[in-house]
Amino acid sequence: MIKFVSEPAIANKILKMKQRVRWQDPVIKERQIDQTRMVLEDGQADNPEFSFLVVGDSGSGYHHRHNPQRQVAEQMLPHHQECRFMLHTGDVVYLVGSSEYYQQNFISPYREFLIGGDKPKNIAYDKMIFQLPILPIPGNHDYYDLPLFFGLASLSTLPIRKLLRSKLDFDIGWHGSGQGDAYARAFLDYLRSFKLPGQLERHLDEHYITKTDTGRCLTYQPGRFTRLPNRYYTFRYGGIDFFALDSNTFNNPLPLPATQEGDNYRKELEQRRDKLEQEKLEIIEQLTKLNLDNSQEAEKIDDLQGNLSQIEEIIVDIEKQLTADQTTVTDIEQLDWLEERLIKSWNDKEVRGRVIYFHHPPYVTEATKWQQAQTLAVRQRLRDVFDEVAKAVGSFTQNSLTEESPIVDLVLNGHAHCLEHIKTANTGHADSYINWIVCGGSGFSLRRQRVEGTDLMENFGGKGERLVAQSQLFVGRNGTGSHKRRPYSCLRIDVKEGRHPKFVVRPFVTERYQGKWSNYEVKPFVI
Repeated sequence: MIKFVSEPAIANKILKMKQRVRWQDPVIKERQIDQTRMVLEDGQADNPEFSFLVVGDSGSGYHHRHNPQRQVAEQMLPHHQECRFMLHTGDVVYLVGSSEYYQQNFISPYREFLIGGDKPKNIAYDKMIFQLPILPIPGNHDYYDLPLFFGLASLSTLPIRKLLRSKLDFDIGWHGSGQGDAYARAFLDYLRSFKLPGQLERHLDEHYITKTDTGRCLTYQPGRFTRLPNRYYTFRYGGIDFFALDSNTFNNPLPLPATQEGDNYRKELEQRRDKLEQEKLEIIEQLTKLNLDNSQEAEKIDDLQGNLSQIEEIIVDIEKQLTADQTTVTDIEQLDWLEERLIKSWNDKEVRGRVIYFHHPPYVTEATKWQQAQTLAVRQRLRDVFDEVAKAVGSFTQNSLTEESPIVDLVLNGHAHCLEHIKTANTGHADSYINWIVCGGSGFSLRRQRVEGTDLMENFGGKGERLVAQSQLFVGRNGTGSHKRRPYSCLRIDVKEGRHPKFVVRPFVTERYQGKWSNYEVKPFVI
């Protein structure tokens, strides 16, 4: 069995990230600092009309004859001055979130967004300062590490030696993310690095100066100080509350039931995993026979590498189910925080709307995601939060949910390598009538839509299936052979003024077809 990645346990992710930002350190508590909030200080945050960009799963890795991520970045450049910030829905670097790949996977493609971008090779990944704010959340690949299998003994075996050579390079490098350490050093305010007496105090008194109703908070200053306070956080802009979540710590599946049915399902999962492992070996064999000097075969290499990554992702999901037990940690602290802040947002008359963004999409029609256990876990836990918020805000209850008054205005996700707009119907929960946009096609290998089509159905406790959501737009890989199309994508979203704001969504696509690039804009839509 060849494993390309390993994923830290949720408890380790939470612990390590807390250590990096010195979560609730006595010095921080003494200053009454809210480590989950920031203020974007650009002089325009009170303007009710503004625009922002969205990308996701952008870390394209090494492409042998083209760079989709740079093509997407160039699509955004004409909008650079008109947009106030860019949201990133996760997976900054592929295949593992290694610091050694930030230069080619992030700094070089987005150089115009960075101070010193005219000389991107001089920018260290942990010293980035953004001219236009890039506000990410971590994806699963940003937490991935290399298995010991890769790092030690198997480097001497022939398949792995071949795998690590030029044409089969999987951008795994020689180390992984350090359990998310590279991401934290790149984007978070890495307070753990302050070790000299008084150093932390001076830093806090310089950069955590904005007073809010939840305490002092970090001040994000484009071009000067561009760090995030935590792996999940909130900020307000133009009267819209934005909530950035880390779904990597609440996507754990529930344990399989200790019944005959559960045992049978476990065997099915094990058989499926073994079959996928065999498919991986067959793909590796194909890769060893392809010639990089042939343009068509070079693109086939990229496709096969993408297929390997997709298979590995499914295997990871299966193994999460097989190893889930009652001791598995769920990030209740973050979910409780989200519930509390959403309630506070609904009770604040200055707030016009709410946007949430995180990595794993609860609703999606990309070929592999809807039936994944992680998808179900995230959907159920988010529903639980939304249901509690709906109960707490008085007259706004589950029974009065309408298309005009959803619990949040917009949810943005990545993880699925496509661009998709989904609208939930009446789900029986407070996630009804919400617009969900998956923006995960900004650089890495694209995926197709599932053959079952655009309608998402759920089984409601023995009462049969019912429609819970429908896909309104899907942009992903399509066609076969020489007619295969690879449409990479990003978004510009224009927020309009008004007590109940409209969001004008403008998708931009750069498509590779028969070895050539072409750009186009998908018809904008209003939500």
